[in-house]
Amino acid sequence: MKKILKIVVWSLLALILILGIGAWSKFGPLVKGAMSVQKLDEGLYYMEYKGDDGFSGLIESGGGRSAGELSAYVMQFLSRGFFHPEAGNPGPAQFGCSTLTARTPEGGILMGRNFDFPSATGMILHTVPAQGYETYTTFNLEFLGFGEGWLPEGFKNRYMALATLFFALDGINEKGLAVADLMAGDDAQTHQDSGKPALTTTSAISYLLKHAATVDEALDLLREIDMHSDIGAAHHYAMSDASGRSVVVEYVDNRIEVVESPAAANHYLCASKLNVGLVEGDRRYEFLCRQLDAAGGIMDKGRLIETIASVSQPQQEGRYLGTAWTLVMDLTDPSATWYSRRHFDKPFRFGFDREH
Repeated sequence: MKKILKIVVWSLLALILILGIGAWSKFGPLVKGAMSVQKLDEGLYYMEYKGDDGFSGLIESGGGRSAGELSAYVMQFLSRGFFHPEAGNPGPAQFGCSTLTARTPEGGILMGRNFDFPSATGMILHTVPAQGYETYTTFNLEFLGFGEGWLPEGFKNRYMALATLFFALDGINEKGLAVADLMAGDDAQTHQDSGKPALTTTSAISYLLKHAATVDEALDLLREIDMHSDIGAAHHYAMSDASGRSVVVEYVDNRIEVVESPAAANHYLCASKLNVGLVEGDRRYEFLCRQLDAAGGIMDKGRLIETIASVSQPQQEGRYLGTAWTLVMDLTDPSATWYSRRHFDKPFRFGFDREH
């Protein structure tokens, strides 16, 4: 994917110079998006994109059953159809994570999330799509396969980072729906094949946030697509909305299982596979639920941050980054605050533009 995308980027630059205004009408939003990239902190970048995000075309074309198929579509979208690469085949990976949703003393709803991984560079993507809801999402750029040490710096690399339009690991939309992806606990992959449009775990998050305002609407959308596991492993979603409803969505034998829960970690919660994947000594889920119960289900933002931070993972020198980012989302007055690599003294908060 990296080699193909480099060719695409340099060719597009030449095309824009040659065709001028006509090319700008096609590539302007993409170029503006690439130029918006800024570094916020060690391991954390920000990008803004406004315009056609490509998802309507993806769904109309049947979606994608693997990261490789999606990569081919991404290349076509970023090149505006001038390139038609074959699908690649990204390798498997494993990551941790934890989430917690709580009600505030004022009646608001907050959701916190840790993304734990051996190595990561996070990209916050603010999208104002031509169709659908405004969103903020995060993705690990290393999952794009651009190579060790790759950073979204310089125009070519910034343009390549636009691939994150189609992939997300967590995020929130302007209606207060929040979704996060976590490993579920084993290697049981989901590959539904009913003839519906197909999406992978991470592309589905972007799709849900663009088109669902509530947990119920998100569940309805999930039932209208064929789900395919990313990175060769089982996943589950933690979802919460502005009403306070909080669920964990799991897949067992290609069937959706929905569990009402304010928290999630890296083991199954549904009755048919309860605690599958729970590692001896891992008390994150138990701790989060106990803390929430002790607070009577009520936590202000400071206490939620303290609680989710207490189960964040420290870096282990030479082999494990730990918590790459912590994300705290306000679902009733929608906004999102990121903390990169356990730097809890350096918040980066973003709100929504209701005027778009």
